[in-house]
Amino acid sequence: MRILFVAPYVPTLIRVRPYNFVHFLAQRGHTLMLATLWETEQERAALAEFEALGIEVVAEPLTRNDKLRNLAAALPSGKPLQANFCWQPTLARKLDQLIGARSFDAVHVEHLRGSRYAVHLKSAISNRQSKIPVVWDSVDSITHLFEQAARQSQSVKGKLMTSLELPRTRRYEGWLAEQFDRVLVTSPVDKAALEKLTPGPAPIRVVPNGVDLNYFSPCNEPRESDTLVFSGKMSYHANVTAALFLVNDIMPAVWARKPAVKLWIVGKDPTPDVQALATRNPNNVIVTGSVPDMRTYLRKTSVAVVPVVYGAGIQNKVLEAMACGTPVVTSDKTTGSLQPGYEDALRVAKDAESFALGALHLLDDANERARLSKAGRRYVEAHHDWNVIADRLASIYGEAGDTLTQNAKRKA
Repeated sequence: MRILFVAPYVPTLIRVRPYNFVHFLAQRGHTLMLATLWETEQERAALAEFEALGIEVVAEPLTRNDKLRNLAAALPSGKPLQANFCWQPTLARKLDQLIGARSFDAVHVEHLRGSRYAVHLKSAISNRQSKIPVVWDSVDSITHLFEQAARQSQSVKGKLMTSLELPRTRRYEGWLAEQFDRVLVTSPVDKAALEKLTPGPAPIRVVPNGVDLNYFSPCNEPRESDTLVFSGKMSYHANVTAALFLVNDIMPAVWARKPAVKLWIVGKDPTPDVQALATRNPNNVIVTGSVPDMRTYLRKTSVAVVPVVYGAGIQNKVLEAMACGTPVVTSDKTTGSLQPGYEDALRVAKDAESFALGALHLLDDANERARLSKAGRRYVEAHHDWNVIADRLASIYGEAGDTLTQNAKRKA
């Protein structure tokens, strides 16, 4: 298939979903053009990786002034700030030209931040009376995320953002879900959340996240005893809340039984609140900031802990740890996005007490760690292989195109 893939940010290993969609679609033999925005020279240089795969790249800069102007324009509009945050008129004009000059089998637009491009392209295609399906990947229901954040976030930034964005996002997501030929989400929970916002039927499909099973893999090196790891982008409000809950509410019970346990909090841009966790617990908590390779920490620690208090979609940190053979203790907030069979592949905790007991049990029981290591790897191999997911995505593109053709024939 010939696919125009629009991402409002450069796909990277941190932006795992679009990065792997593009890579694995190309590996499966599809022809892709990537249209995106870069903010730093490092991001601009990263585009060479896609060009080396034979992917044509159209990229424009998104400056700080662009973003400030976009935020100022969104405030009085009543639309979510995120929906306007990445608007770049030059990229929009280039997309217009591409739709007129090239032949595509599908247009894929990523995230709420890219939704304005999706609306723009849907209008441009309609004006040309073309039959190119536009697929918008919502990824998660941001409304569902913000509703949880409003109740449970411990991040001041998260609370402020939620109070402003929640009513705007609730209205806009409900409208968006009915505008496109197909809408994608990562989990059944997010599908149900979006469907609640739409007055009529919406063509929403679940396409889960996967794991690059060759990249995230176990190794034979011995793990450090009595070590825990929590990973993710540490400026994200849901991760900040999880880190605070982990250290303030769960770890005291762990340290009461095993005072030497070390906790690694691994991920870029830790907030001052997260950094303070290491300052207050210098012998037990290490906050790394950005690291060159997350696998180093997943492979060397005894247990991965994912104490998510609220969230949406699939937690990649769970899948990546399981792929590396790292036993996982996770909150029940993450399991709604997993496939049947996960129950035997990780430990699930409902509160701080059960979380501490689950972590302690695994730290003490080498046989159970070994069992979960193998079961977790088997689970992701069975349910989260990007090769299978890329084929599923391509079939949705084809399904959307067939529906457009059939509808056109009926009208004729």
